[in-house]
Amino acid sequence: MLRYGCPTRLSGRGRDVTEDVVSEVDSKNKRGARPAASEEPEARDNQLELAIGTQVRQFRQDLHMTVAEVAKMAGLSPGMLSKIENGMTSPSLATLRALSQALNVPVTAFFRKYEDQRDATFVSQGQGLLIERRGTRAGHEYRLLGHTIGKRINVEPYLITLSESSEIFPLFQHAGVEFVYVLEGEMDYRHGGQTFEMKPGDSLFFDSDVPHGPERLKKLPIRMLSLQARAAE
Repeated sequence: MLRYGCPTRLSGRGRDVTEDVVSEVDSKNKRGARPAASEEPEARDNQLELAIGTQVRQFRQDLHMTVAEVAKMAGLSPGMLSKIENGMTSPSLATLRALSQALNVPVTAFFRKYEDQRDATFVSQGQGLLIERRGTRAGHEYRLLGHTIGKRINVEPYLITLSESSEIFPLFQHAGVEFVYVLEGEMDYRHGGQTFEMKPGDSLFFDSDVPHGPERLKKLPIRMLSLQARAAE
């Protein structure tokens, strides 16, 4: 069973920790996934070479210098520099250091255009992981649409559907920030001591360490997107 982070829930009697539990994984989601074909190492190396070459050429042109001029300063042949700029060869660290001195830029500047492959998550309409928050009343549905764990930040997008009203709503509190965008319905949304009347198209961005959540459901059903982000541990 997959388990996700544990946001804190506040009740009228004080704080009690609740756990997000994944209760359902729809097999259709697996069939609907569209994984990208894995790249060969050679293709990925070529992407890096092209990115380095593009940067070398750009820095050279910014200085209004010719290939021959830069090659001489770096101790390279014009032909070798031309191959580097066109991504036809993989320069050594010593060569990159010589070029950085000739172009007056740090070695790391040559890698700015290179973007390593990133994961992508595709979720078909109506799919996603159904999340149940203990203590949440029936008719409140949370679907997790993805989960990104980065070196600096964790991001979780949710599609939330509220189809039944209640006199008392739990307030949530967790580290990070949150963005809420209303797709359907109307409600009053509380954040700390403030209450916001929200309709379709309205959004709210806030510090999620402050108690927050729907305070009054005015027009059902309510559908909203929630994007939660927090610093990686």
